[in-house]
Amino acid sequence: MSSRTADLTDRTTATRTLERELSTLIRRLKRVVAERAAEVHPELQPAAYWILTHLEHHGSQRAATVADHLELDKGAVSRHVQHLLDLGLLDRSPDPADGRATLLSLSEDGARRLSTVDQHRRQWFDEVLGSWDDDELAGFADDLSRYNRTLEQARAARDASRP
Repeated sequence: MSSRTADLTDRTTATRTLERELSTLIRRLKRVVAERAAEVHPELQPAAYWILTHLEHHGSQRAATVADHLELDKGAVSRHVQHLLDLGLLDRSPDPADGRATLLSLSEDGARRLSTVDQHRRQWFDEVLGSWDDDELAGFADDLSRYNRTLEQARAARDASRP
């Protein structure tokens, strides 16, 4: 087998392994998000959990901005937002930049509940990844960040080339 063929085979094997491991990660992530949502509130749906964590990280925003960022249907976001408001996890306030619009933000209870879940999550990660040294952990985080940036750049380039 030529060097070039071996390189392609190695790359193909690595790509297939990456796809398989990402599939495992996605399945695990779905389960973990459902568990975390239930920790925040027993009636909280996983998609609504994403809305809460988005607002936690990015601050008050319009529902349309949340929908765009999370790549969710605006109608679905609207239904989740209403549910979050009913559960007391979100607050709605007038947008100072446009009185016709409203901003969504975490309520005090929503922020407190998310903080508790975040604290448990970080503690769990520390325990599970305790055998990883600081360089391994930082390297994995850097590689994952690079992977996500690369995919986001490819998506943006693809979207920009569409008519």
